[in-house]
Amino acid sequence: MPAEWEKQKLVLLSFPHEETDWADENNEKALEEALSPFIRIAQAIAYGEAVYIICKNKEKISSMFCSTRNMTFIEIPTNDTWIRDYGYITVKENGENILLDFTFDGWGGKFEASLDNSVNTALHKKGYMGTTALESIDFVLEGGSIESDGEGTLLTTTQCLCNPNRNAGLSKEEVEKHLKTSLGAKKVLWLDHGYLAGDDTDSHIDTLARFVNRETIAYVKCDDTEDEHYEALQNMEVQLQSFRTKEGKEYTLIALPMCEATYNNEGERLPATYANFLITNDALVYPTYNDKNDKKAGEIFKMLFPDREVIPVNCLKLIEQGGSLHCSTMQVAY
Repeated sequence: MPAEWEKQKLVLLSFPHEETDWADENNEKALEEALSPFIRIAQAIAYGEAVYIICKNKEKISSMFCSTRNMTFIEIPTNDTWIRDYGYITVKENGENILLDFTFDGWGGKFEASLDNSVNTALHKKGYMGTTALESIDFVLEGGSIESDGEGTLLTTTQCLCNPNRNAGLSKEEVEKHLKTSLGAKKVLWLDHGYLAGDDTDSHIDTLARFVNRETIAYVKCDDTEDEHYEALQNMEVQLQSFRTKEGKEYTLIALPMCEATYNNEGERLPATYANFLITNDALVYPTYNDKNDKKAGEIFKMLFPDREVIPVNCLKLIEQGGSLHCSTMQVAY
């Protein structure tokens, strides 16, 4: 499985529409407000590569852009917008790309997902992926739950992949065997600690810790002893310090600041995280939340990705629905 920083052919997005949870009968502008960050994300990606936008009405969505350069609009029915978790996972075999279509069950049956689970097949049948082979796999796996360094090491969490609501609660050993068989993994680093309040994914790795390169991991750090996440994220940090590269070296660990607590109208904390960034061919696109640490996070990303344009996108609206920037996208390797 290629690393995210390797050459990409395109990035997939799936836009909100009237039949998703983004529409609110009590707020006529809710859907319009929801579309704003998706448009910004698409523009940031199209800066340097192709973007395939899955939507309900391509004429309506395309008309919202000043420029549609590098953008293709495709009408396919969807339940929701989190294509990171139901989009293709690319692997390379003998120098050729294969698109893997894993089973998506709405994060352990929490949400209806039958339409989302059919997107990969529909997109492939329409011919948009050319002659690239598609392989369907009878195993529940979400793209946001795994990180690859491109050389056979995967980073993931036990809370998600070993959860009883996925794959009938297979053991860690059984899940790891599936990862090695389907993704060519040689080594799996399992994080046993860390979570974000308001997260429906059961601790996806892309909300907590991310490979930046083959020897560096960026992770969410909590310094506030009064924050509910403090103990779990401290334990996560200690475990990250114990991980080793395939050469047996310690990883360089880069701490990302913890966002200030943000709540919805019902008083529920939202899963704001700077770890949900996207690496594209020419840019690093990261989420902001009108938070005091937005600028600090941006400076860290400029240091980590000196050869890429660093582009912030306000994702406050996204976390209201439980996800953020990386969750909204899925890259297809070149």
